[in-house]
Amino acid sequence: MSAILEVENLQAWYGRTQALHGVSFSMEPRGITTILGANGAGKTTTLRAISAMIRTAGTIRFDGARIDRKATEDIVALGVAHVPQGRGTFMELTVEENLRVGAWARRDRSGVAEDFDRVYRLFPVLLQRRRQLAGTLSGGEQQMLAVGRGLMLRPRLLLLDEPSLGLAPLVVQEIFAILRRINQESGVTILLVEQNARLALALADRAFLIETGRVVMSGASAELTSDDAIRRAYLGY
Repeated sequence: MSAILEVENLQAWYGRTQALHGVSFSMEPRGITTILGANGAGKTTTLRAISAMIRTAGTIRFDGARIDRKATEDIVALGVAHVPQGRGTFMELTVEENLRVGAWARRDRSGVAEDFDRVYRLFPVLLQRRRQLAGTLSGGEQQMLAVGRGLMLRPRLLLLDEPSLGLAPLVVQEIFAILRRINQESGVTILLVEQNARLALALADRAFLIETGRVVMSGASAELTSDDAIRRAYLGY
């Protein structure tokens, strides 16, 4: 099976500061991969680089075609949805308006209507709150809205940046269960950045570890979970 995402020798900069130094990895369709690493290691930068939000060098292929020279909106139109750290919801828009923003690149009205129904089935609370301003939602509801907005693109690849940030443990468990359901039922490939390494490794089938902008370890999640150094540094036992 050919890779849906291939990243080769990816470098990235914020101004003159280089944040990634030759990151390489690939993802199979319908898989879940998590990026582990300390704060500032380059996890979020990797997602931003894939979405063309920062200056990069190297090669990024999506479904076999290079996207590293494309604009962000063109990458989105190919089916790459990015749910950023901090959720990025439009606070002064309603839940339904936020979801409609997620479908801006689509022209299939009947498909958009179907996906509204799908998002509301996955997140029933959003249906209850659909006329409510996003800024009045709880943190967990805002994260559900951010994921739902990404799904309105009907993506083939979903980039998720710290979906558990600032949320209560029970809410996090609920969101991660829904992410697994999205992957299994819809076949959406997921690239996950997550500080909660235990949860991330339990969800993902593959993982790689970034340190100072470089991949220092990669493999099946079960292999990394059994690694003593990973357990001590990220799992706490």
